[in-house]
Amino acid sequence: MNRLRRNTMVRIKANHGFTLLEVLLAFVVFALSFTMVLQILSGSMRNTMRAREYTEAALVAQSVMDQLGLELPIEQGVNYFGESGDYQWEIDIGLYEDAAENAHSIELGELTGIELLQIDLVISWGEPPREKSNNFSTVRAMLVNRELAGR
Repeated sequence: MNRLRRNTMVRIKANHGFTLLEVLLAFVVFALSFTMVLQILSGSMRNTMRAREYTEAALVAQSVMDQLGLELPIEQGVNYFGESGDYQWEIDIGLYEDAAENAHSIELGELTGIELLQIDLVISWGEPPREKSNNFSTVRAMLVNRELAGR
């Protein structure tokens, strides 16, 4: 009879499966890892959308800056507004700030007839609580219209 008990015990141990606790623990680990993967994917999607918006804003800025001097005259103190798709833009043209403070720049400008103009462009998009904008600036050298140019 002792032998019968040993054979029965060996069979019971051989048919041993996972306990309910082990199955639940494995499910919790799987659920947590799956949640982390979903959070990483959603974050990368948000970053991709944000990068797309800023890239499109930079392309609109390049297009608007290319229009300056061709379709939009470059004159000191002039402001321009416009739209391009979902993006609104505003240009402010003024005298280059560093040139006004530097005496050598003023003298050089008077001798050559060239003045430096600072062009500030603001591109904005989105609806008011989540409105975004990006600023671009450049400097252009322009010939000054002088009355004594012909002399």
